[in-house]
Amino acid sequence: MSVPLPEGEGRPEPRARVAGPRALSRAARIGAPIGAALFLAALYGLPLLSVAKNRLALGDPVYAARSLGPEAHSAAILVVAAALMIRALPSRRVALAAAGLLATALVVLVLGLGGAAADLVAGRPPAARASLAAGAWIALALLVGGIVLSSRRTALPGLGAGIAAVVALVLSVAWRQGILDGLSLAVEFRARRGLVVAAIGEHLELAAGALLLAGLGAVLLALWRRGQIVVEALVSGVQVVPAVALFGALVALLSGLLRAAPPLRDLGIGALGATPAILGVSAYLLLPLWRGLNRALQAPDPAMLDAAAGLGLTRAQTLLRVRLPIGVPILIGAVRVACVQSIGLATLGALIGAGGLGRIVFDGMAQFAPDLILLGAIPIVALSLAVERVLGRAEAAARRRRA
Repeated sequence: MSVPLPEGEGRPEPRARVAGPRALSRAARIGAPIGAALFLAALYGLPLLSVAKNRLALGDPVYAARSLGPEAHSAAILVVAAALMIRALPSRRVALAAAGLLATALVVLVLGLGGAAADLVAGRPPAARASLAAGAWIALALLVGGIVLSSRRTALPGLGAGIAAVVALVLSVAWRQGILDGLSLAVEFRARRGLVVAAIGEHLELAAGALLLAGLGAVLLALWRRGQIVVEALVSGVQVVPAVALFGALVALLSGLLRAAPPLRDLGIGALGATPAILGVSAYLLLPLWRGLNRALQAPDPAMLDAAAGLGLTRAQTLLRVRLPIGVPILIGAVRVACVQSIGLATLGALIGAGGLGRIVFDGMAQFAPDLILLGAIPIVALSLAVERVLGRAEAAARRRRA
């Protein structure tokens, strides 16, 4: 006679439902036409470019019918063809072909926008600018999203990165040929090429410095086993403090410290600049790193730890041979979150003189120059996505090895 078990005891947890091939095919059949319709609406219903007398003046909208013509129609045909293919037969081979069509449409559209911008500013004063408008940004975003989804549908490793490399190569050749020189964003980059390169280096230094400092702090806090409740309250409490307020408090604190101990200035410590920025960013990174480290150390099964003790392993040997190898995927996931967070938060370091890409962003905001803002924002987004992608793959690989 079987005895009914209490609720939640002795029963296997229900498996999470995973979308099967039919569900994915159905979603592709529905999503592809919708995405194509949105692309056509953005391409023909919204302005693709905006022409202004200078970088600060409001521009006049320019639509596809007036500016692009053949390039817009070619991109539209390629997108519609990809959508119809996926609608008819959403297989992996079709997804591969669709990814190629969408990548071609992306290149055609960007080249068309560059050529149209050059034609629009030709014969105008040097201060005239042709900027990408809402329609262009939405269309480009839809194309990138379609390429990503199609690449994932093929399940071919490295396909997305390969397509991105080919598109980047074609656009870099077009850049060298001067095809994109008419776009306002390209004008801003040419005028500040050295500044952008230096700002990227400064940004990476700020993010890396904060990550290393937070990593060291997370290890030290994890070693304080008796005070974990206090540690959790501290690292969690920092998250509710606005970043600007924290940076301001650190500037005031370091100012008082330097007045009390002037020799600290000889060590490169300042109340403004990189020191308060790194300290502030690292304070926000403590929570994901400390929590990830604790979860990684607790990942091994108790029976496994008992077996390690039975084999005579010391605590240090258990840590190096059992706890850390099993907890590596959790550690990589924590580092991934902290890296992306550090790249984003380092932007605010420009408010206290730390430099980085945030300086370009805030300069653009002060001058009401959208393209200057994008000149700083685009590398920040690109760095975040690249780091997330690389560490995400490393985390997935570690989980596969553990399984």
